This record gives sequence, structure tokens and C-alpha cells, in this order.
Amino acid sequence: MSAVEDVAADVKAWLAEHWDPDLTVGQWWELLGNSGWAAPSLPEDAFGKGLSREETVRVQQAIVEFGALGAPGGLGLMLAAPTIATHGDDEQKRRYVGDIVSGRQAWCQLFSEPNAGSDLAGLQTRAERDGDEFVVNGQKVWTSGGQVADLGMLLARTDPDVPKHQGISYFAVDMHQPGVEVRPLREMTGRALFNEVFLTDARVPADAVIGGLNNGWAVANTTLAFERAGLGAGGGSAAGGAATPGTVAGDLDRRAGDYVRGVGQRGAGAPAGLFGASERLLTELAKSNGAIADPCVRQDLMRLHILNEIGRFMSQRQKALRASGGDIPGLGNMAKLSMSQILRLSRDLGLRILGPYGTLHAYRAEDRKALDAVTGKPMAGMVTDMALFTPGPSIYGGTDEIQHNILGERVLGLPKEPSNDRTTAFKDLPKNG
Repeated sequence: MSAVEDVAADVKAWLAEHWDPDLTVGQWWELLGNSGWAAPSLPEDAFGKGLSREETVRVQQAIVEFGALGAPGGLGLMLAAPTIATHGDDEQKRRYVGDIVSGRQAWCQLFSEPNAGSDLAGLQTRAERDGDEFVVNGQKVWTSGGQVADLGMLLARTDPDVPKHQGISYFAVDMHQPGVEVRPLREMTGRALFNEVFLTDARVPADAVIGGLNNGWAVANTTLAFERAGLGAGGGSAAGGAATPGTVAGDLDRRAGDYVRGVGQRGAGAPAGLFGASERLLTELAKSNGAIADPCVRQDLMRLHILNEIGRFMSQRQKALRASGGDIPGLGNMAKLSMSQILRLSRDLGLRILGPYGTLHAYRAEDRKALDAVTGKPMAGMVTDMALFTPGPSIYGGTDEIQHNILGERVLGLPKEPSNDRTTAFKDLPKNG
């Protein structure tokens, strides 16, 4: 039996002993988090088991196959927990990671600003020391899940007198305090997954600095590496349960069993999966409406399968190299570019399979139900959602252009554009806008 099969057997044995659908979501996530199975890729001193990515994906699959509620999803488990496990001190791991793996706290990412997106190090949000606290003022944008977050991963400038990459700190900020205003941004899908956040004299304790004062750029790059790996082809899945973590959504006191419908099935509360299941979704859709007979459709379905397989093999290759002390420079960047390509192909293929139905899209929940009833095609809404959202992943997490620059400069050794950003104090640099 392989190591991956051993892991699956271990988690299923644990589930057989502990899963109880009558527990509340909070009670179940507490058990799962403390066991190490909620985030098994984390180190053992940060509520994990130190497993590989492949083994972690198999654990997630095993939980779904068993019919239990999966681990808390969202950016807490995907980004904050592994970053704090890497850079946080023991107290921060206990305080923050424990609340993430148990679903008690939901997180958002406060990185991008209106004038600091691709040039993230040009951020202008300020955090100024005031005794045992920092006072924060500034604006963030494209904040996923900000409306349901308890805590935020905040990048703020703590020293404007040094070059811009050197004067940034990384904070865990309370999103519920006065001075933090979250405004949803409605997308062309009709949903509002992103937000803009205004910070006005918000306060952060000094012990909430992750990775040391003015070392935020290094910590942020760790977060971005996890983000690119999580978003990239072959990167697995956040694979969270159908329930939403944190105190805002109100799911913690609900019955855990209500979020699963049976072995291997997600509950009705699960969000529509736009990305990971696209190959399977489009294949089933093509079979259902006869488009599978079109040789061009079959060819593109095969292209989609091949791209997904390449992503999976890249992930396995990285695991093998790391086990022997090696690495693939730029793999996360390549995986994210591959995911952008997969999504564009999924969009174009999905709309071709749908035909004229691809011109119909509902922008509100009640309209989606009505459209499904009229067309008799409940999968069509998932395809049009995916089509409208597809440009997003090529922008967030670092645009495709930024990924190309990183690969060119840091992996291939191509010359950088002339710049004095790394030698001039941030306060002396020209600012946008």
C-alpha cells in the first residue's frame, strides 16, 4: 500500500470513530482541527501532520468520499495558516492557526490597493507605532471574503524612509473594530465576492506583527507562493466544507450533517465549483446535449484533460524533488499561468457546447432558479458563471504578465527593467495618482 493510500485509510478510520452528523459545525471542526486532519500539510507544531500536497489532496478526497463535512474553507486555511506556520512565533501559531483550522475565525487578504496592484510593494497604507499598538490608515481593494472575515492579512508601510520593499510589515488585523469599513464590489457575474476596505485609525497590537517589523515583504511573498500554488493547475483545492467559517456567516451553530447529502456528495449549501470540476462538468454537458459528437468538441475536451494532467504531474514532480532536497524554480508561477490557460479553454469550450443558451445569464439567486426552470439546463448557469469570472484569475494573485516577468527575471535570469526602487527611500519615489 502506498503512502497516499495509507493516509486515506488512516483518515477514514479516524472519521469512522469521530464523525457525527448531529454535531454542530463548530464542534465538528474543533475535532477535525485538533486532530490534524483539517490541514494535514501544516507542520505538526501548527495543528497539521506535515504531509505532502498529494497526500493532503487525498485526505480531502477521503473526507468527501466518507460523507463527512470537509475542513473550513477560505483564505484562512489556504493562505494565513501556512504563512503563520512559516513565519509566526509559537504564540501566534497557537492563537491564530488554532482558530483557523477549527473554523472559529475567517480571514481575508488586505494586500492590493487602488494604486498598488501589480506593483504591490508600492502600497501606501500606513501603520504608525503608538505605544503597544499600530494605528493604520489606508485603503485596500479586491478583498475576497472581506464581508465575512474576522481577521485580515494586512500589509502596511511601517517605515517610509527606506526602499519600498524594506519598509513593509505584515499584520493580523481585527476586521470587526471601529475604523474598518468593508464595501462589496459587484462583479459582472452578478455576485459580490470582492470588496474594497477602508481603514481609518484602525488599531493593531504590536504582537500581531507576523515575521518581524519591516520584514513584511518576505512574509507576503510566502503568502503569494501559497496563493499561486493553491490557484495553479495541479495545486489541488482549498477543498473546504460547504459551511462557511468564522463568526459572521452564522454556520458554526448549525448541524454539521445538514451540509452533506451522502457519501461523496456535498450539501446544498456548497458553492458552485467553477474551476476544479470544469472538465467533468463540460464532458457531462456535451454528452447531455449531443455536442460530444462534434470532433472539435472532443478534441478540446481532450486538450483540457491533458492540461489538467500536466498540472497534476507537475505537482507530483515537485513533491518528489522536495523529498530529495530539490525544487523547480518558478513552479508556482507556471502553475498559475497554466490555470489561466485552462480556464480560458473551459470558458470557450463551455460556451460552444451551450450554444445560444450561453447568452443567458441570471445575476440574482432568485433569477437563477427561474432561468433553470425555463431552460431545463441547471448546468448552464455554472458555465456562464465560469465564463464571466474567467478573466479574474488571470489578474488576482499576480497578473499573468507579472508571472511572466518573475519567470523571466528570477528563473531565466533575463535583465530587469532599469529602476531605483530598491535603493531610494519610499517617501522619495514618485507616486501614482
